[in-house]
Amino acid sequence: MTGHLAFTAATDLPRDWRVGRFLGRLEHDGAVIPVLVAQGVVHDMSMVAPTVSLLVEAGAFAGGRALGALDAVLGAGARPLSPIDLQCVKACGVTFATSAVERVIEERARGDAGAAVAFRARLEERIGGSIRAVVPGSADAADLKAALIEEGVWSQYLEVAIGPDAEVFTKAPVLSTVGWGAEIGVRSDSSWNNPEPEIVLIVAPDGAPIGATLGNDVNLRDFEGRSALLLGKAKDNNASCALGPLIRLFDAEFTMDDVRDAQLSLLIEGEDGYRLDGASSMREISRDPLDLIGQTLSEHQYPDGFALFLGTLFAPTQDRDEPGRGFTHKVGDVVTIASDRLGTLVNRVVHSRDAAPWTVGIGATMRDLVARGMIRS
Repeated sequence: MTGHLAFTAATDLPRDWRVGRFLGRLEHDGAVIPVLVAQGVVHDMSMVAPTVSLLVEAGAFAGGRALGALDAVLGAGARPLSPIDLQCVKACGVTFATSAVERVIEERARGDAGAAVAFRARLEERIGGSIRAVVPGSADAADLKAALIEEGVWSQYLEVAIGPDAEVFTKAPVLSTVGWGAEIGVRSDSSWNNPEPEIVLIVAPDGAPIGATLGNDVNLRDFEGRSALLLGKAKDNNASCALGPLIRLFDAEFTMDDVRDAQLSLLIEGEDGYRLDGASSMREISRDPLDLIGQTLSEHQYPDGFALFLGTLFAPTQDRDEPGRGFTHKVGDVVTIASDRLGTLVNRVVHSRDAAPWTVGIGATMRDLVARGMIRS
């Protein structure tokens, strides 16, 4: 198997992980527990608050029962899970100019990777770098929109890329996300798909961002390209949303400016020997993270908080098999997303129908907490 799928602090957390504070969840001694990692030590936080969402709501980022050094706890059999639990999972799309261009290409090619090549060249010739320089919702954006309509290349994707309203959608049901090392799924009937490496903000019920983690917002380019009404099928499938390794809490050493300046790397290693390296710079995002939080909250409340994918610059066009067909996943691909301040997120690709089934929902979680005495029945 390519890639590495054995979690250690040295390989999968940021270099300064002993300085930062991290929230997450571990499967430990047969139970799922919320944990705080501080100064290299894992603390069981379940007696402070039984879920990560309640820890965030209370701002309870200290205390708990020390379990030992992180690597020792993992070496004794603990397993990292998705670091969120009862939070809603929201995602912002088309927040990078390159991503916007690729979405237009998907739409015009009707999900056909082969037809995308010619249209990509035509679109770049028509609009060039103009979309990259415009501020969404500005007068210049409105002028560009008018010009593109005249040229016959306007698209619903360009509307959310440079218009006043960001695209914000629900990526996955509560408790359905997978964590570091888990299998990540693509539909078996998709022939054009890719990972989407992103930074994910963790937002408290009052709208305050408390930290960030890495995410893979798996995308089916053929489904969404055929119709934007297929977004649900393109985005929400079994095991199609990965988060991790842990939530890094904001503090004096890690701030929102670190998110704004972040560089993400992506490595895809296939069992066929294929290798793809990619990168995404948050400096090229078209909308500020705080604006995206504000738009998510503008007409909605989230009493358990939410996780917000900020979008990606990465849209792979490197051919994998046939010339002109671009990239698509194969079963067995190992995807590694990395950032200096957040660590790495590693997952192996399978078909969604073959991934571990999602069986522990809200009801099962509540019953487990009652049985363990964490909450009253």
